[in-house]
Amino acid sequence: MRRKIVAGNWKMNNDLSETEALLNDLIAHVPETDVNVMVAPTFVNLFQAFNMLKGHNIEVIAQNMHQEAKGAYTGEISANMLKSVGVHTVILGHSERRAYFGETDELLAKKVDAALANDLQIVFCFGEELEDRKSENHFNVVESQLKNALFHLAVADWKNIILAYEPVWAIGTGETASPKQAQEMHAFIRKTISEKFGSDTATELSILYGGSVKPANATEIFAKEDVDGGLIGGAALKAADFTAIINAF
Repeated sequence: MRRKIVAGNWKMNNDLSETEALLNDLIAHVPETDVNVMVAPTFVNLFQAFNMLKGHNIEVIAQNMHQEAKGAYTGEISANMLKSVGVHTVILGHSERRAYFGETDELLAKKVDAALANDLQIVFCFGEELEDRKSENHFNVVESQLKNALFHLAVADWKNIILAYEPVWAIGTGETASPKQAQEMHAFIRKTISEKFGSDTATELSILYGGSVKPANATEIFAKEDVDGGLIGGAALKAADFTAIINAF
């Protein structure tokens, strides 16, 4: 049975007091559920979030990490540093990391290896730009991103991988892939993984949709056969909206 997952990526939002306020709101309103609920505050608030959420059914995850274990990499955070503050899951490959910080598939493959070597679970993001969708090259782009960053892995590694398909043209734009478009791509992703790593791996793999999921569209999107949850951006910053999305299952 695939895990249902709703993960909130807070990006560069919320100082310490705002983080505490939002977490207290989530503690009060997120229900006991079979959905795996995750939140990704900024680095400086990870430890406080971890402490506040002890004993609750919300996991604290990180938005990124460096591929090296230590060294002269000013401003960077290693896998072991994340683990030392109670974090055991990291988002890698988000479209904003690719677009604004030049992260390539090759670099992401190294980050994936570093995370797995440190027993971290990975939420791996990928997806096409608007021009790729318009030129009907979106399947090729997605397949290439998966192959370049993940196809060197062993079958056993996939137990620690969660995929998050994010059509870049639908992130922060208010645009959303239709439920039909989301299902079409998620089915293609599962088929691609199955052909390389076997049907058992593909069947057990959770694939999230990340592209302007809101309370108004979450139920319809999550109802699709191959959509196992969402990687939520803006709506994760409001406890009521995030809770409504969790309840969409």
